[in-house]
Amino acid sequence: MFRILRNLVRLAVIGRTAARHDALPETLLGTAPGLSWLWRRLARKDVPGRDGQRLARALAELGPTYIKLGQLLSTRSDLVGERMAVDLAELQDKLPPFPGAQARAIVEAEFGQPVGALFRSFDDKPVAAASIAQVHFAVTATGEEVAVKVLRPGIEIAFERDIDLFYWLAALAERVLPKLKRLRLREVVDTFARTSRLEMDLRMEAAAASELGANFKSDPTFNVPGIDWERTGGRVLTLERIRGFKVDESSRIEGAGFNRDEILAMASASFFNQVFRDGFFHADLHPGNLFINEQGTITAVDFGIMGRLDRATRYYLADMLIGFLSGDYRRVAAVHFEAGYVPRHQSIEIFTQACRAIGEPLQNKPLNEISVGRLLAQLFAVTEQFEMETQPQLLLLQKSMLTAEGVGRLLNPSINMWELARPLIEEWMRENRGPEAQFLEDAGAALSTIRRLPALVREAERVVTDMADGGVRLHPATVRQTLQGWNRRRRGDRAALWIIAALLAVIALRLG
Repeated sequence: MFRILRNLVRLAVIGRTAARHDALPETLLGTAPGLSWLWRRLARKDVPGRDGQRLARALAELGPTYIKLGQLLSTRSDLVGERMAVDLAELQDKLPPFPGAQARAIVEAEFGQPVGALFRSFDDKPVAAASIAQVHFAVTATGEEVAVKVLRPGIEIAFERDIDLFYWLAALAERVLPKLKRLRLREVVDTFARTSRLEMDLRMEAAAASELGANFKSDPTFNVPGIDWERTGGRVLTLERIRGFKVDESSRIEGAGFNRDEILAMASASFFNQVFRDGFFHADLHPGNLFINEQGTITAVDFGIMGRLDRATRYYLADMLIGFLSGDYRRVAAVHFEAGYVPRHQSIEIFTQACRAIGEPLQNKPLNEISVGRLLAQLFAVTEQFEMETQPQLLLLQKSMLTAEGVGRLLNPSINMWELARPLIEEWMRENRGPEAQFLEDAGAALSTIRRLPALVREAERVVTDMADGGVRLHPATVRQTLQGWNRRRRGDRAALWIIAALLAVIALRLG
């Protein structure tokens, strides 16, 4: 009962804030005529801006959890639409700072030592204050300049309370408005809760920064601040301090003698390498998180939101993009079916036609006029009609591509980052999707199968022995039937299965 009352009170606060900003989108109101009628009488009528802009302002006013929710929804254009997703992506993750004395208390509680034992100096005034944490500059006891990220006081308790409300609202909405079930609201809350809990464990952010830094250890064009692990814990993260300019400070960059086109080329290469070479990418590369250091190298900060793509997904992306850019829409459709993204009962011919509708406007356009992020957004909007299951990692990538392309336009609006990355793209395609790569992939699969042969043979002998000891006799026809079923399995195991089937046949004949 207490939970329901608490949620109702919080819901009233949310409703009042949303009404003040006229922040409920028309798409949601259209699913509930009664709600639409009530809303028209309660909401303000003179609030400027699009639906997404008004919603972003309401979420910012509601506090940290809601800001993070808006950031998550900005990656789900399949749920909120592309225009609203773009508006929510501009949601400013800024809040008033909390006192430096509280930051010091959190640091001391985390490490069980006085701040003075950890740092020679610790600036009480933060340099940045976001929804989950704020950052203070400091100098360690050994003289290193660092940036110390400290979680907001009580943020974990407030977050769990809001998550409980979101689950309650999602269940209520699906019960009262069955049409909303298609949005899978509870799954959205699950994803949000999981990612936010990880983001609030600053050790996970430190690990992400360390991994990204290791991937670019030998690359002089992209820099990741070093981690001070001795002064890093669940609620405190200490990194090397970065001196330089934000990537959108064009006049300061030029004043320092750096070439913006060269910086754009470095940014293009680093983003391509993160996505395709490593399959591990910074998913929040807005201008506030990208700096040009004193050496003219791009430096990233804030590693709370990262994305991963396995090799199969990277190959899918590569084949799909090749298909679109070359006008081979049948290939685009085929890779969706091969990846299992689109169910087999769908028509590949009709899906090919849908892909053509997306791709034809791109033909004969120079690469610098093509937005890969928008291309993916259009593709996801179409694939939803063909029962393509939501691929969170691809939605995060699509949002990250749009953000990265926006940074590219800030540096030089007449050059597309993908055009600068063309040599890397072509080399990666040749190495990973060309005939030689296909041959090596097949050879690797065959070698893997050969390595598994002894274990597979031993397992086959054990199974047959167990069956024989139990009085079960294998007829040659049964062996042939088993062989026919096994032969339909994936290509990499065919050689091994033939050998095992032959062994089974010999054993069966002897038992007969």
